[in-house]
Amino acid sequence: MIGILIVAHTPVASAMLGFAEHAFGVLPERVRAVDISPYEDIKVSFERVLEAAKGVNSGNGILVLTDVMGATPANVASKLDVPGLSAQLGNVIVLTGLNLPMLMRCITHRGEGLEQLAAKALQGGQNGILRLGSKVSEKNE
Repeated sequence: MIGILIVAHTPVASAMLGFAEHAFGVLPERVRAVDISPYEDIKVSFERVLEAAKGVNSGNGILVLTDVMGATPANVASKLDVPGLSAQLGNVIVLTGLNLPMLMRCITHRGEGLEQLAAKALQGGQNGILRLGSKVSEKNE
């Protein structure tokens, strides 16, 4: 089973994990969340993320979901996807732009390969963004 690690700004990661537990009725196996606070030292954040990655690792790969490209959680998470750590963790893919449809897709399709799961996660995240209701009229002045 592919491990899923949520790394996001406080309290987004924990809230996402709480949603997954609510939606599935139990905390999904090998899914963890790491909240990154705004004033935490990056080295401390990385150590916490690395420990969580080791905790979800079953040897089938790890999919890391982060909230915002270029922000500290994504930058810290991206350090998991380096050659030196691949010996410890195996394959790691980091995706940004986390949303709830993406997370749901990840959890429900974990029996597939890591690359396939990453593709499904991206698709779920994009397909989960919809406009509801009527079109707002534009005023021409």
